[in-house]
Amino acid sequence: MVTSCCGLGFFFFIDKLFYPGKIILCIDFVVFCLRLMAIFTINRTLGPKIIIMMDMFFFMFLLSIWVVAYGVAKQGILIHNDNRLDWIIRGAVYEPYLIIFGSFPENIDKTRFDINSCSMDGTDPMKPKCPVLNENQMTVFPEWLTIIMLCIYLLCANILLINLLIAIFNYSFEEVHDNTDRIWKFQRYQLIKEYYSRPAPPPPFIIFSHLYLFIKMVCFKTGFCKCKPTINLLKVDIYYIVSKSSKP
Repeated sequence: MVTSCCGLGFFFFIDKLFYPGKIILCIDFVVFCLRLMAIFTINRTLGPKIIIMMDMFFFMFLLSIWVVAYGVAKQGILIHNDNRLDWIIRGAVYEPYLIIFGSFPENIDKTRFDINSCSMDGTDPMKPKCPVLNENQMTVFPEWLTIIMLCIYLLCANILLINLLIAIFNYSFEEVHDNTDRIWKFQRYQLIKEYYSRPAPPPPFIIFSHLYLFIKMVCFKTGFCKCKPTINLLKVDIYYIVSKSSKP
């Protein structure tokens, strides 16, 4: 809600911030679409499958270790004293990540290295800085070391970790498939509980409900009013709703 309000404000009312407002709205649209995945929990078939996607986040931690380890080592061996942060991140993180999908670098192999594809002193913002060169404009980095590092990285990232991800997905799919009904009822309970506790007005008017609840809470804490706090729906009541609605 905050990002959408900021994006709309920049987009319509401030001419100089038109493009930043457009970027904020685009990012907010992505978040909104991902948030819509919570609606899938209503469906008995699609709802439990969302749990399988959570395995990807734990896998990314394992993959990031190999990506950063290889990328930082490669960047340190090839490039000397590059002070451009964007190109450092590109060489240490972005390029190793693209290698997993088949985009192999050409600057680690002397036979495929092109001096015109890089900047000698790193002043060209559109080109990366050239590797360490000698007086004959030839690369001096240990080619055997960079190739061995690339082979080990491909073996661990492309073969071992990707197959590990496939095995994790197969195991999670079998577990979710065997307990589909139980998982779906639990997700439906959480969804009903979440929407029951939310204020009635839709965004962006929900801000007024939050202000009302805040003032009501302050009055209740300070003793200025004798209003009673809102009683949450009991778990037994929600369980009764879920059990009734899940029957064919």
